[in-house]
Amino acid sequence: MRGLPSFPAKHEKVRCIMFTLRDGLMLVLTLSSILAGVLFPTFGAPFQPYPMYCMMVLLFFSFLPIRFSNMLYALRASWAGTLHCLLFKLVLLPVLVFVAFHSLLPEYALAALLLSGVSSGVASPFFAVLVQANMAIVLGMVVMSSILVPFTLPTLVHVLMGREMSIPFAAMSYLLGMVIFVPLFIAEVLKRFTPAVSTRLMEIRYPASLLCFVITNLGIFSKYASFLREQPSTVAVAFGVATVLAGFYFVAGTLVAHNRPPADRLAAVVSFGLINNVLVLVFSSEFFGPLEPTVAAMYNVPFFSLIIPLRFYQKWAMRRSS
Repeated sequence: MRGLPSFPAKHEKVRCIMFTLRDGLMLVLTLSSILAGVLFPTFGAPFQPYPMYCMMVLLFFSFLPIRFSNMLYALRASWAGTLHCLLFKLVLLPVLVFVAFHSLLPEYALAALLLSGVSSGVASPFFAVLVQANMAIVLGMVVMSSILVPFTLPTLVHVLMGREMSIPFAAMSYLLGMVIFVPLFIAEVLKRFTPAVSTRLMEIRYPASLLCFVITNLGIFSKYASFLREQPSTVAVAFGVATVLAGFYFVAGTLVAHNRPPADRLAAVVSFGLINNVLVLVFSSEFFGPLEPTVAAMYNVPFFSLIIPLRFYQKWAMRRSS
């Protein structure tokens, strides 16, 4: 009986080591794929058509363990917190970020506004699982912010910048509908009619998600490799801007849910920091100059690196609540 008390501590230590190894593997693979896309664009070129499909696969695996009816029930239970996060994420946060950058670094104000006002990323549920965040809030933020962003973001750009962002609403709605509702439908069908298949798929969720991250990075960075190599100073500043924005989003997430349970606070940080920068990259490269898509592309680095401060915040929040 004397040895029994040591088991929980040993178990926790092993679990922490496993988390560290898994997080390290994700960082190595994702950052290496970014570098490979820039240095070897010919190798990454075949993957350029697939980032959108990778987004769909990521969201499919996020919907797979949760029944849609249960998600709706959980959303109803936490609707106030989700609505509060939505208002701050899509309206207040982009305005605050724009004012700050317009005063300090005006040439990057539009890029900061676009990234701050875009929807939560489809990869955020993947990170929510890793840090045990409130999945209902995270999924609710992904779905609802994606539905609202075709209205909110063009309005913010027009009001704050005095510029029209003539993105066809039908085209953007079709894109977001494909990315969100097709994976949701397929996941629901599998869970209802072939539960054994969905269970087997859950076993490969982590490696499949890592593969999607690698393919997305190779496709994106190989497409912009020539610009990134020819403009090192611009890329360096864009990387600094993206890193500052990621830090700003992290702090904003902790503040907006400071009086909530740890899982809700983690959900707010995940929803704010893990944004749909790929969507910004797609339409900013068509409608704006080179700075905006460059900052959006550079955000991929702090995007994946956020797992490190998220782990520390998870430990701190759990320790404080206990």
